[in-house]
Amino acid sequence: MPPEPPVLYDFRPVVEKDLPMIAGWLAEPHVAQWWDDPETEIAGIRENIDSISVEPLIVELDGKPIAYLQSYDPHLEDGHPYADQPFGTLGIDLSIGVPDLIGKGHGSAIVRQFVEQLFEEGAPRVIIDPHPDNGRAIRAYEKAGFRAIDRRHSEYGDVVLMAVDAEGDAQEGGE
Repeated sequence: MPPEPPVLYDFRPVVEKDLPMIAGWLAEPHVAQWWDDPETEIAGIRENIDSISVEPLIVELDGKPIAYLQSYDPHLEDGHPYADQPFGTLGIDLSIGVPDLIGKGHGSAIVRQFVEQLFEEGAPRVIIDPHPDNGRAIRAYEKAGFRAIDRRHSEYGDVVLMAVDAEGDAQEGGE
């Protein structure tokens, strides 16, 4: 029997009608413990729909929305705590909203596929910043090729700053 083809995800921009679904995901216990209260988060996501610095996305599997993903450019926000990363670095955040899909390898697969797209678009480095207690996320990101480069405390809380560099772009720290 031939091996199964890798799962491919689709990434599409968040639109206003997605916000109630995302709010539902933010209320799920496996998501809620890592995010602020849903009203605050939804207000921020709504603002980011038209943002230049943040791109909010829905991850779809077989045409069904399963996760919220956002990418951002820390160099486009004044005083961003990750602006010390090499120019062109993009940050991402991921939350799988569907509880039945947790712990099945989707997190690392989604991140791996999306990071490849960002590298193809020219990003030299991608960062992600899970909470130090979020072992499941840290393991998923390590599986996707990220490595811990720093421990930070900022307006975003206590984080493990993790990075993966494009081939041939092995940089440490900032510029």
